[in-house]
Amino acid sequence: MTDSSGTAPLARTRKMFVNLPVRDLDRSVAFFTELGFGFDAAFTDDRAAAMAVNDDAFVMLLPDDYFSTFTGQPVPTTREAVVALSADSPAEVDDLVTRALAAGGAPAQDRISDGPLYGWSFLDPDGHQWELIHLDLNLT
Repeated sequence: MTDSSGTAPLARTRKMFVNLPVRDLDRSVAFFTELGFGFDAAFTDDRAAAMAVNDDAFVMLLPDDYFSTFTGQPVPTTREAVVALSADSPAEVDDLVTRALAAGGAPAQDRISDGPLYGWSFLDPDGHQWELIHLDLNLT
């Protein structure tokens, strides 16, 4: 359904939890802490760590065996999704990916610069692909 301007109305605000399997929870927490992410102690224990992206978005880092209890399936061996996060500037994109690589991440895709879009990506220690994107709305 769209309004009179042709724009779809926004859904109500919801919290989002992305569940990712990890082989070593402590290593993953250390990696993302190095990148400046915090963890919500109310949802973090020896089975899971709730990494706060913002007030409404979290990445639940779950050891492989616990992750499988949510899916009833073995942990997939492929990149099941690309987690993309916004950045305030191309410099912030470069800074975060550079820090990820220094903290033990691996390169994923080369930098992209296409008009208003600037991005770069890395793989975390478990092989999940993370993409940082800056979209300069002044160029659109």
